[in-house]
Order: sequence, then structure tokens, then C-alpha cells
Amino acid sequence: MKFSRMLVLTAMLPAFAPWAAQTIEFKSVGADPAVTYDAPSTKGRRVFVAPRGMPVETVLTYGDWTKLRDSAGDLFWLETKSLTPKRMLIVKVANAKVRASPDDAGAPVFSADKGVLLELAEPANSSWLKVKHRDGQSGYVKAAEVWGGG
Repeated sequence: MKFSRMLVLTAMLPAFAPWAAQTIEFKSVGADPAVTYDAPSTKGRRVFVAPRGMPVETVLTYGDWTKLRDSAGDLFWLETKSLTPKRMLIVKVANAKVRASPDDAGAPVFSADKGVLLELAEPANSSWLKVKHRDGQSGYVKAAEVWGGG
């Protein structure tokens, strides 16, 4: 009996393959804070107000709504028009060092405390991310020290 179940599950895998191949997509809350909901409707329960620039992971799009995950892993719905493709990252460690080059030997440019937003300046392609602070300073931070970089 176990063998036949395995055959059925194996036969079903191609149907699930499109989801398995999906890449993680990050976006940010746009220029204005946005009300989040527990359902894809303004009639749903309001969960919280997402601040502008908040990085989010796209889980599902349904009509004019997008289901999102935040850095804490919480899920909520937001009107898609409230999102921007601009990539923001949130520092998740106490004292992230932003360096002039993408390695531990690079000269420190500045430090960013936990919760600080940084803009992703270049597409992610390694364990270091090029970032820009809102005051204009830029450099490289370890990908493991921020959330939203993919």
C-alpha cells in the first residue's frame, strides 16, 4: 500500500513544480504608511499600519491585494497599489558594520543599529549587499545581518 501512495505522490509532483521553482520576491511599502488587513478586503480586520519603506516578502497576489510576510514572519494583506518595487532592507542585528568593500577587511563606512532601513543599491549576488543609507552614505553589509535582500 505504501508503494502505491508513493507512486501517486510522485505523479503529482509536476503539478506542484511551478511553485517549487518560484523565487522569493521582496518589495517595500510605498511613500505613505499603509493599513494592513487580515483578509484581501477593506472589510477585513485591520491588523496594523505598515510604515513607509518597510520591506516585505510577497507571498500571493489576489486581484488588487497582495499577501505579505514581514521580517518577524507575520502574514497580512495590503492593497498592491501601496507597494513599490524599491528594495529596502531592515537591519536585524545590534550593530551592523557597513564597509567600503564587500569583505571583512574593508574599511568601515558606518554602523547601523537594529531596525534601521537601508536601500538595496545593487541587485543581490553574494553574501554581501551594496546598500545606501537615507543620509547618502553607502557601502556593503553582510546579507546575514539584514532582512529583505532575498
